[in-house]
Amino acid sequence: MTQNWGMTIPFHDRSLAESKELIAQLPALGYTDAWSAEVNGADGFTPLAMASEWAPELRLGSAIVPVYTRGPGLLAMSAATLADLAPGRFVLGIGASSPVVVGRWNAAGFAQPYQRTRDTLRFLRRALAGEKVSERYETFEVKGFKLERAPKVAPKIVLAALRPQMLHLAASEGDGAITNWLSPQDVRKVRAELGGETELIARLFVCVSEDAEKVRELGRWMLAAYLTVPAYAAFHDWLGRGEVLRPMHEAWAAGDRAAALKAIPDEVVDDLIVYGDAATCRARIGEYIASGLDTPVLAPIPGGAGITEAVRALAPPR
Repeated sequence: MTQNWGMTIPFHDRSLAESKELIAQLPALGYTDAWSAEVNGADGFTPLAMASEWAPELRLGSAIVPVYTRGPGLLAMSAATLADLAPGRFVLGIGASSPVVVGRWNAAGFAQPYQRTRDTLRFLRRALAGEKVSERYETFEVKGFKLERAPKVAPKIVLAALRPQMLHLAASEGDGAITNWLSPQDVRKVRAELGGETELIARLFVCVSEDAEKVRELGRWMLAAYLTVPAYAAFHDWLGRGEVLRPMHEAWAAGDRAAALKAIPDEVVDDLIVYGDAATCRARIGEYIASGLDTPVLAPIPGGAGITEAVRALAPPR
């Protein structure tokens, strides 16, 4: 069994301040990691800063912070701050995010996502090592940036990676790859591209509930919201779901949301969302690990057990 077992923080049913008690319990429950996200809730760094004090045993990671919504220097400063708070325990996860998050919500351009991620990774390597960076990259230029206080232990940097080009970059220049919305069988294909030595991290959406119809109803909403994003549509084309998801994409493009939801087959929901009683969920997570996943990062979703109950029920087997 993998040595890593992560939980997404903060929790969807409470504020960051209200998450303190449960985050503090994670190490005793057997969790090794806490990972944040950054979409339109909490930012990607503050929950980890607080968790570094509330649960100092945990490895902390961002999955992910976008490379467009902060300038390169600010991203380096934020990462250096976390690395100082949790030396050797912070993993910086970066990625392109999506046109909605970057363009519509943050008024930034979304161009050349692979190149921008690559360039940001290369800049961060140098900046977090304490170098003074003056460099013209393909997607931006930095002139004379140097951290006032570089971290004593530079953080590992992992990349959001869905398809071969980014997976290869994560393996060759990064310290790991982050993915999500995939089945245990899909992990094998991702692992084949990534190689066997690079850490593979995935957020797994979990519902501790035996009410299949209720879970599938919620799951269809979540899947439609994600899999219509171009990067995820291309990811699932590559994974082999292009034809089965075509009716959903056509209905969504036509503006018929109800038809799009209805077009998602049960088996796709069952492939991509972990649900059932706690034992069934843990066994399913075990399938991901057996397929090559190093770090499952659990994200309990509404519709089943309450968050506190779910976090305790989903703790790793001992």
